[in-house]
Amino acid sequence: MEHRQLGRAGLKVSRLTLGAMTFGESRTFMKGVTSSDDEAERVLDAAIDAGIDLIDTADVYSEGRSEELLGRHLGGRRRKVLLATKCRFVIGPDAAGPNQQGLSRHHIVSSVEQSLRRLRTDTIDLFQTHMQDRAVPIEETLRAFDDLLRAGKIRYVGCSNYTGYRLVESLWAADRRNTARYDSVQLQWSLVSRDCEREVIPASRAFGLGVLAWSPLGRGFLSGKYHRGEPPPPGTRLESWKDTWAKVAQERHWATLDVVRAIADRRGATPASVSVAWLLSRPELTSVIIGARTVAQLRDNLAALELQLEATEIAALDKASEPDWGYPYDFIKLREAW
Repeated sequence: MEHRQLGRAGLKVSRLTLGAMTFGESRTFMKGVTSSDDEAERVLDAAIDAGIDLIDTADVYSEGRSEELLGRHLGGRRRKVLLATKCRFVIGPDAAGPNQQGLSRHHIVSSVEQSLRRLRTDTIDLFQTHMQDRAVPIEETLRAFDDLLRAGKIRYVGCSNYTGYRLVESLWAADRRNTARYDSVQLQWSLVSRDCEREVIPASRAFGLGVLAWSPLGRGFLSGKYHRGEPPPPGTRLESWKDTWAKVAQERHWATLDVVRAIADRRGATPASVSVAWLLSRPELTSVIIGARTVAQLRDNLAALELQLEATEIAALDKASEPDWGYPYDFIKLREAW
């Protein structure tokens, strides 16, 4: 398993990260599309055996159950892996109160303490904001992280689901106040979701942030199990998430999938491995988060590590999946890359 440095931080992480969003029965947005506890344990074991040493979760996944399962299943193997988790949202439908969400000092410190307990560990290797929060001053959020770093409860800090301007504001505030700085950014990135390339990827490149990509298969659309003119197969995530299906099942995405399938057929690979291999070819990418519900899905994604796409194949995928960048990006692109 190849490793890459997390931006300009000293931490090295595996090229694939195991995403634990499907661990634990959920009553909220993942209801009906998670792994059984036994299958989650098998997926975790297989990932560690394959050399994956970064595991990503969040306190909100299955209302804390994902963290609890990881803490229980890892046991004595805790030192073999890096644990990443997040905070920002209300945990479960029973939670109430204005201070049980957001990026205030109160909620961040409380979230870390609860995540440490569920994960059965003394420190979190990478603690991340799950989304920006304009209701809280950036300085308050960063100072809370700074104090947690000094206390040894977290080791590195990252963010997720940030706009480009808010990310740069945060980096500027950290430099000005001499506080903890984001070491990484986690974002949605795939052949059917390239919006991050407008601002966040260039910002990450300019300021030396590690990049962790989630949903590399476009909520499963690029797995190859979906077909034009047919409804999503029963039991799949997109069968449950009808709004997401309506957004992704568009002609331009079907055209991209056609190219993915053609390359997969020619190379004796799967559409999933081709899609992940395309992401792995991006120079800014640090690690791809794979959220496998089963060991079979995990192995399908692991195959991408052995697939080296040719320059012509990458160019074909780039062209097929290129979105309408809009202004000023299309204007700038006439003269230079942004």
